[in-house]
Amino acid sequence: MGSSVDSGFSAFRHWVRGLGIALFCCAAILAQVPAPAERGSAIAKGGFRNETEIAGKFNAWKTDTEAKIWLVAMGYRAAEIESVEATKPHGEKSDVVVAVTTRSGTRMEGISIKLVSTAKGFNQIDKRWLSHYVEKWKMPKDVADSLKLFLGETKPARSGRNADRLFLDELDGAEQRSVVAFFEANRSRVAADLFMGDGPYSAKWILVAQKAGDKPRWELRSIGDAMKYFSDGKVTITRGGNLRIGRITMQRKGGDGGRETAKMLQFKIDPAELFDLK
Repeated sequence: MGSSVDSGFSAFRHWVRGLGIALFCCAAILAQVPAPAERGSAIAKGGFRNETEIAGKFNAWKTDTEAKIWLVAMGYRAAEIESVEATKPHGEKSDVVVAVTTRSGTRMEGISIKLVSTAKGFNQIDKRWLSHYVEKWKMPKDVADSLKLFLGETKPARSGRNADRLFLDELDGAEQRSVVAFFEANRSRVAADLFMGDGPYSAKWILVAQKAGDKPRWELRSIGDAMKYFSDGKVTITRGGNLRIGRITMQRKGGDGGRETAKMLQFKIDPAELFDLK
C-alpha cells in the first residue's frame, strides 16, 4: 500500500510541475502580445504596401491581429464590435474610412495614412494652388502677393537666386514679417486644414507605416496629437528661404519639368517623428 501511495504522490508532483511549466509558457506568450494602448504602436509583421492593404486588414478584423489592436486603440471593445467596413474615398484627407458598428450604433473613423520607406524623410500632407489657401484662410492681400512672388506666380522685379521667383528670405523685411505674422496668428486653423480637413471624410487618426530596415513598424495617433506636435514651435523663415511652422515645412512644389503645377504651394512633415513621440 505504501508503494501505491508513493507512486500516486510522485505522479501528482509531476502533474503540478507540468502545470507550472504550461502556465509559465502562457505568461511568456501573452507578454509578447502588444497591450492595447492609447497610441497603438507595434512592429508590423510584414509592412504595408499601400492603403488598399490597410483597408483590407480592417475588413478582415476578426482574424487580423493588427486591425484588432487599431480598433482597440480607437476606443472600441472587441467584444462589442458587430461589423467593420473600410472604404477608400478619392481625393479626401482620409485615405481610409472605417465604419465601425457596435450595439450603440455606427461611427465613422477617417484615417490619414503615411507610408514611409526610410528612417527619416519628408512626406506631403497638403498641396494646392495658392488661390485655394487665400480663400480658405482669408489671407490678406499683402501676404498673398508675397507668396505669389515666392511661388513664381508673379515675376519679381528684382533679381534673386532664381530669375523667376523670390525665396522668402529675399523678400523685404516688412513682407517677411507679414508672412510670418499671418501663419503665427492662424497656426491652429492652418494645422487643422492640413491634417484633418473638413466634411464627412475628415481625418480623425493618422497611421504611419514605416518599411525601413528589416523590422517594419506602425504608429497610430489621434489627428489632434499629430496636429499639436507638428504645429508646435516657432514660425520662421529657413536658411533655404522656405517657411517652418513648428515642424511643418511650407515650400514651392517645384519639379514637374517646369510645368505650371510646379508653382503650387506644398506642406510637408516627417511622419516618422511620431515614433519617438511620448
